[in-house]
Parts: sequence; structure tokens; C-alpha cells
Amino acid sequence: MLKRHILILALTATNVIAKAQLVEVKSFGHNQPIGVAVAPDNNRLFVSFPHHQPFEFALAEIVDGKKYAYPNEEWNEYKPGEPKNHFMNVQALYADEKNCLWILDSAPKGSVQLTSESNNSVGYFKLIKIDLKSDQIIAVYTFDDLPKDKSALNDVTIDNLRGMAYLSDPGLKALVVLDLVSRKSRVVLKDDKSMLVTPGYTLRIDGVDVADSTGNAFVSNVNGIALTRDYNWLYYRAINQTKLYRLPVQLLADARYNDYELSQHIETVAETGVSHGMVADYKGNIFLSNSEQHSIQYVSPDKKVHTLVTDPQIIWPDSFAVGADGYLYFTCSQINRLPKYNFGKDKTDYPYLLFKVKLPK
Repeated sequence: MLKRHILILALTATNVIAKAQLVEVKSFGHNQPIGVAVAPDNNRLFVSFPHHQPFEFALAEIVDGKKYAYPNEEWNEYKPGEPKNHFMNVQALYADEKNCLWILDSAPKGSVQLTSESNNSVGYFKLIKIDLKSDQIIAVYTFDDLPKDKSALNDVTIDNLRGMAYLSDPGLKALVVLDLVSRKSRVVLKDDKSMLVTPGYTLRIDGVDVADSTGNAFVSNVNGIALTRDYNWLYYRAINQTKLYRLPVQLLADARYNDYELSQHIETVAETGVSHGMVADYKGNIFLSNSEQHSIQYVSPDKKVHTLVTDPQIIWPDSFAVGADGYLYFTCSQINRLPKYNFGKDKTDYPYLLFKVKLPK
């Protein structure tokens, strides 16, 4: 693995100038990595890939530097019209403390071909639970009570204390709470200001607006989420804004609280850079990106913002996972380099890469 020593630049007065090592874990050629998860007991590593060309696997396990279809090749065969037994578009991964891997297979309306027809009027979503000891699928949730023509489930985290899954839904501009026992889901805080983009906020990375040739900017409402390991707080934010929010999980999980009551308990935690995914470690730190500055930041429990590492190779860091080896793992999807946002020119800096960096002491 290639190690590069990086001098971290202080972004605020609370930052501590230090050195960190950015470690290249795996390169993927032209296959764009999105989700990442690391098993908490033995550091098994999983990476997901969206369904577009070139396509090899939707979900892979990385073993000794090589990628293998997971849980098997059959699930990784793309078969429009057979979404129940095959991955359509693996968006996010989460490995919980019970050694289970959770896979969010999210294909919003029009994103991929689900049937023999090219234009789909609704999306398809499922959350899959795999026991990593047996590598067997033990549960599949299909969100039958969500509006499939509007939903765009994006990220997931698991609350084993209460038997809940929490998901971000930028399409509905809301959080989704899934009861893992009853299989019923609730849409909460829809259109709350904490779920929404800042009007007119266009991402600008390396001096270039992230917008298509017609001027339509990349936009995402509530996107990244992170559940603290003590199950007390859910952190979340939209991409097209700079504020990080959190909500007490005890209230979020309780169906007796309506949106207005929940909104009274939302806290604004910090001002951060442009961020996509995020994750919490066992010390209560919340890791997230600063895409405009090619950095990984973290917000400590005292709500101070720190920079962990800065490097020009950190291009649209998309998803994060905390490893059992004391490292933070993250994918770089380079979405801002795609032809869509560069007048048809592919400006991706190949190969796509997966990195890790040592967690702060």
C-alpha cells in the first residue's frame, strides 16, 4: 500500500496542526466506488458500486487486495425485472456491532432500468441484512409504505438498542424511521429547514461549479447521517449547505412525537465544509468531508471542528467506515469530475481509490 505523509492545514482556531498518513487501500480502475463498510470484529472490508458502465459488481468484499462478488455472484447479476433476488443499485453499507452487514439497495425513479421498459414511473428499494458469520441473508425490508415515485433513500444506520433503522431520503426531504420488527416505516421531519438545501447554494470545487451544461446544479437535500455508538444522537445534513444538525434518538424512535415536537429538539452542532457521507467513532467523534478543501474533518463531542487530513487525492469523499484496526476508511467517488458536470468531458482522475487514515487519539 502506498503511504503519503500529509501536513494538515488548520481551518479554524480549534484545529490542531498535526501530521497524518493517507493510506491507499485499493484502486478500482474505472469502477466508481460509493459505499464502504468494515466489520467491527475482524475488519472484513466491503465496497459498493452504482449500476452504470463499466459495471462488474454491485457489492464486493476486498480480500488480500482482490475484490470478490458478495454475498455471491448471483446477487450481483443485474437482471431488470427481478429486483427481489438481485442488486439493482447498492447505495450504502453499514456494519453493526452484532457482526451484520446492512445493504441499502436504492434505485430511485428513473435511476436504473427495473423492468423491460426504459422509463420507470416508480423506484425500487430494499434493505438487506446479512449475518457475516454465515454470509447468509437473514432479512429483507422493502419499504412497502413509502411513496416509491418520490422516495430516494440514500444512507442508512442501525439502532440495535431499539430495533430501528434510520435512513436519509433527499427525495422526500426527510428522515425515514424503519421499525425492524413490524417492518413499518415513518417519514419524519419532511421539509424541515434542517433537511433542506440552502436556496441557490451551488457546490464549487477546484474553481468549477458542480452543474451540468444547462446550468442545473448538483443538488441534494438531507444526505449523510451518523448514529453515535451510544445510540443517543443522530447527526445529519444536506449537501448543499454548511450546517451539521443532530437529534436525540430517543425521541426520533418514538412514534408518539410529531414533526413539530421533534423539530423543537433539533440542535445545530457546527458549521462545516461541504459534506456527503459521515460516520461516528467510539469516542463520539463525527467524521465528514470538506470536499471544497479536499479534506476529512471531524466534529468532536465538544462541537469543535478539526481537520484530520488534507490531500488533493481526496476528491468527493463519499462514504465512511470505522475499522477495527483504528483507521477511518473512505471512498472517493469524484462525482464532480463526471462528464455530466464538465460539458461532456470525463475529468475523472483514474483510478478510483479507497483510502484509510489513522483515527485521532
